[in-house]
Amino acid sequence: MPDPRLTSLEAPAPLSPAPPAQAREGVPALDSPSLYLPGLLSLLEFNRRVLAQAADPGLPLLERLRFLGIFSSNLDEFFEVRVSGLRQQVRVGVRSAGPDGMPAGELLRRISEVAHGLVAEAYRLLGTQIMPALEAEGIRLLDRGHWSPAVMRWVRSHFAAEVLPVLTPVALDPSHPFPQVLNKGLSFVASLEGQDAFGRSSGVAVVQVPRSLPRLVRVPDEVAGGPHRFVPLSAIVEEHLGDLFPGMEATGCFPFRITRDSELWVDEEDVDNLLQALAGELPRRNYGAAVRLEVGEACPNEMVSLLLARTELGHDDLYRVPGPVNLNRLASLYTLVERPDLKFAPFEPGVPARLKAGGSLFEVLQQGDVLLHHPYEAFAPVIDLVRQAAADPDVLAIKQTLYRTGHDSPVVAALVDAARAGKDVTAVVELRARFDEAQNIELATRLQQAGASIVYGIVGYKTHAKMLLVVRREAGGLRRYVHLGTGNYHTLNARVYTDLGLLTADPQAGEDVHALFNQLTGLGKAPQLKRLLQAPFTLHSSLVGLIDAEAAEARAGRPARIEARVNGLSDTWVIQALYRASQAGVPIDLVVRGLCALRPGVPGVSETIRVRSVVGRFLEHARVYRFHARGEDRLFCSSADWMERNLLRRVETAFPVLDDRLKHRVIEECLRPHLQDNVQAWDLQADGTWVRCRPAPGEAPRSAQAQVLQRLTR
Repeated sequence: MPDPRLTSLEAPAPLSPAPPAQAREGVPALDSPSLYLPGLLSLLEFNRRVLAQAADPGLPLLERLRFLGIFSSNLDEFFEVRVSGLRQQVRVGVRSAGPDGMPAGELLRRISEVAHGLVAEAYRLLGTQIMPALEAEGIRLLDRGHWSPAVMRWVRSHFAAEVLPVLTPVALDPSHPFPQVLNKGLSFVASLEGQDAFGRSSGVAVVQVPRSLPRLVRVPDEVAGGPHRFVPLSAIVEEHLGDLFPGMEATGCFPFRITRDSELWVDEEDVDNLLQALAGELPRRNYGAAVRLEVGEACPNEMVSLLLARTELGHDDLYRVPGPVNLNRLASLYTLVERPDLKFAPFEPGVPARLKAGGSLFEVLQQGDVLLHHPYEAFAPVIDLVRQAAADPDVLAIKQTLYRTGHDSPVVAALVDAARAGKDVTAVVELRARFDEAQNIELATRLQQAGASIVYGIVGYKTHAKMLLVVRREAGGLRRYVHLGTGNYHTLNARVYTDLGLLTADPQAGEDVHALFNQLTGLGKAPQLKRLLQAPFTLHSSLVGLIDAEAAEARAGRPARIEARVNGLSDTWVIQALYRASQAGVPIDLVVRGLCALRPGVPGVSETIRVRSVVGRFLEHARVYRFHARGEDRLFCSSADWMERNLLRRVETAFPVLDDRLKHRVIEECLRPHLQDNVQAWDLQADGTWVRCRPAPGEAPRSAQAQVLQRLTR
């Protein structure tokens, strides 16, 4: 297999050739398609595991509804990005989408088959379990056919005052072609009878509902006869659609929703200003090529045929649903209903003992490194570091990468304060963070206006590394303080994503991070780093080398072991290295949240590899790699998954945890509990199916997230 790495500022050294495994009869070659699972189908299976959370009667009811919304939102993005990309490959004649060798057309068909099954299961859960349970708790969606006279009067008044003024019906005729329907927007296709004032009678109209309108409308308690009564906006529009066509009869009104290709296409090498180019492309995201059509189950065949023809989709792309065409909208009940008894118990994130006294973070870090494990521990110390740096007269410079930050980010606010205070502030803003482009354009502009230096990374490589550098003048000279993380500088995500962050004043780590920032803002060869591994240069080859080293130890009869947690595993070089290590007898435990192309448990190839996924209250997001390394126990945390895009087409970092106490924490909080979980863990089988783990008879239940929550929170 040729080295797949792309030409970059400095070409990485070739991967060292690994000793070939002994060929055995009946054992496939390591590049055989039979040893790889289709990645996109694997990603769909992750959504099946999310859906299983919605089906779990042991979870609080509103949390189950929230998981149903997460499933729906995940599926939307899957179609917007993954399916749209696969359709592009089919159009240009790409035969296979991955190392599994499955033809792209066949993969599209399989995706449709699996996705239809998942959608059917989601609506079954909604209709037979979650909605009846909500009703039993007094939380009701008032069915249009059973509105009381008081509710009907209130709904009519609400429609006339709040909805009708913003609706624009479009009748289909030669002067009114089928409108450009907004991506994922709620729309209706209506059948009409009669003629209007101009003698027109096309018989069909389309009505789009603006996103500014809430999809669930709370009915006042005194009108509904009790609290927590809601009416779907779709029901309000259906009931009063005739008001949009005076003098005509609306004989049918059917909701539909179109999902579109949402990738932005900008030739970075052919634009003078990436920010302006992306800003110009953003409006097109809502009107890309259609990839999925959802309609209510009552929509007649002739209307379905019309919609399919106008969107240029086939029947495999059609999803008839027995309920709202956007399940995610129902999840807003989670925030609309104040019922703490139907939600996870709240918790107060912990704070490492060395930080509890408050005071100067610089003084604390001079005494040693600090590890933060979110969301179990607070993200506040990271914000405090930037704030203290902004206010400290001895701080000269602050440099930070920004991938996703969220609205009204306190991190960005602190950087603005620092720039206004005269600090040298540099922000590497990744404008191409998918679905956060508009927000990142806004924050880049805000920082620039405050006087910060803004760059957008390297053309052709997303800057996905999470780095913060503070340069401070002290008695012995300039000193660097660093934060390195596995997750984004996003305060809301830090409450629901599991991530690790390392605060350190280690001089070599500071030098490495400083060199990486110089590389991102300037020009030059890839620096020789002392502590960190960097993609696209040293991380990929180092990973393969570390895996191959464990294989060599096992072949020599010495102890060897590999443990890792990642969100995705699909890089063929890494997978083949893991296969070689397994053939050498290395025990390998992998916790892979989502996409996994490796096939475990194949005789003669991957018998010693176990792959599991943990899906629970929090989104597992930390990346941790552990190698026995002749007893040295080398452990890295990273922003990078074991996927080709992360290792070869992004700027990523992996940083070692050197303090034995902190290393022990990472193992005991991020690896061991997940490998022992028998409640929220799923084990991957050789055939690509996932089996949920359950306690054996007499075995105590063990939930990794519950254990860490109990250990670290207050």
